[in-house]
Amino acid sequence: MSESTRTRVSFAAVTQNNLGTVRKLNSVIFPIKYSEKFYQDIVNPELEEFCKLVYYNDVPVGTICCRFETKDGQTNLYLMTMGVLAPYRSRSLGSQSLESVLAAAATSIKPKIGKIYLHVQISNESAKKFYERHGFQEVGVHENYYKKIAPHDAWILEKTF
Repeated sequence: MSESTRTRVSFAAVTQNNLGTVRKLNSVIFPIKYSEKFYQDIVNPELEEFCKLVYYNDVPVGTICCRFETKDGQTNLYLMTMGVLAPYRSRSLGSQSLESVLAAAATSIKPKIGKIYLHVQISNESAKKFYERHGFQEVGVHENYYKKIAPHDAWILEKTF
């Protein structure tokens, strides 16, 4: 296969300039409408390694967005959203996106990240299995996590560094 026909996956930090693209992708991928605060928070330069636009052959097809949470002196990374447009799934884009964030988290010094965690709707068995393949473990169920979509409960999955 020649270099020109090989597919390329790349990532770009979320910035004010591409925030509209992130909004559009999220509106198509997720059944939830995210707040203005969500979008302003993800352009924080400190999150540059943890909030990315995912490109497939230079076309934006997905997003991954995290935030820092500090509790009892430990900083954790919360994976708020990760998604890829339906026609581009099963091409390892999700895995590459997650691996990119996990690598950044594992090597982060300021802040030093103790664990990464996320919520998965309990009806989404395939997403749960995906995260488990990447070393996440179920640590509990958050009842009524989702207010506007059913089922309302979510698994809590985490991976410790």
